[in-house]
Amino acid sequence: MCGRFARYSLSREIERYFNTHPSSFEIQPNCNVAPAQEIPVIVLQEDERPIKKRHWGLVPFWAKDISIGSRMINARVETVTSKPAFRAALKQRRCLIPANGFYECQGKAGSKQPYYFHMPSGEPFAFAGLYEVWEDKEAPPGTGTYKPCTIITTNASESVKDIHNRMPLILKPEAYEEWLDPSNKEPAKIEELLKTKYVKELKRYPVSKLVNQVGNNKKECMEPLKDMVQSKWLENYPKKRQLRAPILCKRNE
Repeated sequence: MCGRFARYSLSREIERYFNTHPSSFEIQPNCNVAPAQEIPVIVLQEDERPIKKRHWGLVPFWAKDISIGSRMINARVETVTSKPAFRAALKQRRCLIPANGFYECQGKAGSKQPYYFHMPSGEPFAFAGLYEVWEDKEAPPGTGTYKPCTIITTNASESVKDIHNRMPLILKPEAYEEWLDPSNKEPAKIEELLKTKYVKELKRYPVSKLVNQVGNNKKECMEPLKDMVQSKWLENYPKKRQLRAPILCKRNE
């Protein structure tokens, strides 16, 4: 289960890289993004790509309350087209979730070693995401709206699977337009996109266990472990990106 990710790119870089409409709010760096936090996502509205705020952890429109969101921070690509919690969002409410890296852990409980994964180029990327609009039926009109999202996950690629058996699904840039297109409602076509147009090749290196604590939102979370600086995981890592941002994940999601 993908439970942490890093986003250190600022508003202007995200706007430029993902060709979005200028953001109405300032996007702050977050080195340890965690569930329930409000995060920026990119949607498609009237042929433009505005950046919106969404809480991480999907709450289906039919849910009685938002507590279910803590159990729905991920959607498995293998079942996203069939599970009732995700079906409606998959057809109508797809989004891009900008990030710079994510974390996965290796080892047994109590002694797990976190690793930071990133693009070989050091560039930002986007997770395939879904979002919902949940209304509290008991709240006063206009006050009970909650806007949550989730990250789609897939089987780990060759560059990840010896550390973890799952990984967040990172879309290739050429898939962005098709993924966001609201007229694309055919489940089979969407499923084919998710299974063929995602990034498999990633770089990684071990990091401190600081990232295990949600409150540690600092660049040290993603800095390479000093006693492993010369390890094979650090080879070819872009020097200019080295002090930037973090995700934390469990298995089987």
